[in-house]
Amino acid sequence: MERAANSLRDRLLIRVLFRLGSRVSEALAIRTGDVDFARGTVTILHLKRRIRLLCPNCKAGLGRRYDFCPGCGKQVAEVVQRQQEHRRVRILPIDKHTLEILQEYLSQSQVASSSSVLVFSLNRHRAWQIVRDCARRSGLPDLMNPDTGMVRGVSPHRLRDAFSVHAMKLDDSGDALRLLQEHLGHASFNTTAKYRKVAGEEHRKWYERLWREDDAVK
Repeated sequence: MERAANSLRDRLLIRVLFRLGSRVSEALAIRTGDVDFARGTVTILHLKRRIRLLCPNCKAGLGRRYDFCPGCGKQVAEVVQRQQEHRRVRILPIDKHTLEILQEYLSQSQVASSSSVLVFSLNRHRAWQIVRDCARRSGLPDLMNPDTGMVRGVSPHRLRDAFSVHAMKLDDSGDALRLLQEHLGHASFNTTAKYRKVAGEEHRKWYERLWREDDAVK
């Protein structure tokens, strides 16, 4: 799919989605300041869009614009705002070759002048088109969901799935599964603990093993 890309930007998008195993929304939200070239990491800041808002007093459901709880009548505007701003942060290691491509892209596109500039100036729909078109040009067939029988083209999320399968094939031990869950940012991990662990050497060694054989061939 990388070789089938029409531009360096599209190649980088494909690579980031697969090598990081990130969600497409996370990849598109990466800003130049989120990339630490010295440490070889990318900070992923994910705002949970679908979050159930609850009154801390009576646990009644709250709407996004509620100032008072419909259950107990207490003021909840501050609680609603705090819950909506709940974020999950991950600092992910990224392989050297991807960093080199990223550095080349930033230098060519001249978007590195500010740390707040998005790496990919794309909307979600365009990113899906790029992934789908690259998959078709590379000869990849459509995929069928074994549960529903629905046939669909290759999507950004399928690249995330491919990353997970690759990792599990290499090592399916309990420790590796825990690291994979942390890397993917699954909700079952405590946000603070996850932020503390993902930047550790154990995570980096696990990630580098995923690509050791691939990079040796290059």
